[in-house]
Amino acid sequence: MKYIKSIAYLLLAYFSFLLIQITIQYIPFNKDVAFLSIKQHYIDVPFYIETFYAHVYSAIFTVFVGFTQFSKSVRKKYPKVHKYIGWSYVIIVMCLAAPSGLYIGLYANGGLSSQISFLLLSIFWFSFTLLALLKIRKKDFISHRKYMIRSYALTLSAITLRAWKYILVVLFEPKPMDIYIVVAWLGWVLNLIIAEYIIYKINKHET
Repeated sequence: MKYIKSIAYLLLAYFSFLLIQITIQYIPFNKDVAFLSIKQHYIDVPFYIETFYAHVYSAIFTVFVGFTQFSKSVRKKYPKVHKYIGWSYVIIVMCLAAPSGLYIGLYANGGLSSQISFLLLSIFWFSFTLLALLKIRKKDFISHRKYMIRSYALTLSAITLRAWKYILVVLFEPKPMDIYIVVAWLGWVLNLIIAEYIIYKINKHET
């Protein structure tokens, strides 16, 4: 189990680094690079570009909480660190990342199917984070942990969506818009299934 966790942290570090490289392409507010290069017809839509930047710049920080918030040693040795980072995560997700994701999801590539997927992703992300907050305020630490696992699983969709896109393109060379329809769902639904399996194992261990 120790080796599995170490590998998981290494993978998280690697993909977080790649995500940073993608994010810095938009600094300072570049409108014709990376993903935005294929969204030029939406640049002038009211609030689209501002909301996109809010999403990109805020969501990157939510990925990094995985290095501290699920660590037993951090929770025990540095409870204030866990608390403050947790509050930062909740504020960023609920006030910036999830609402902005909801808005730009309306203009997702791939048509209605992709749009529905990203809207659901944003709603679930916001809801699980809110429930985690409500549970910790009631000192329900077990339920708080479970909802945070679900929330963070959706946070990681920023990584898994891109990973699946790369894998599917290499293996099947699908049409550009077809790939968006697939990864729009695969990027977060599988994450949530894995999260539920982890929660199931936690429940089984606790009983």
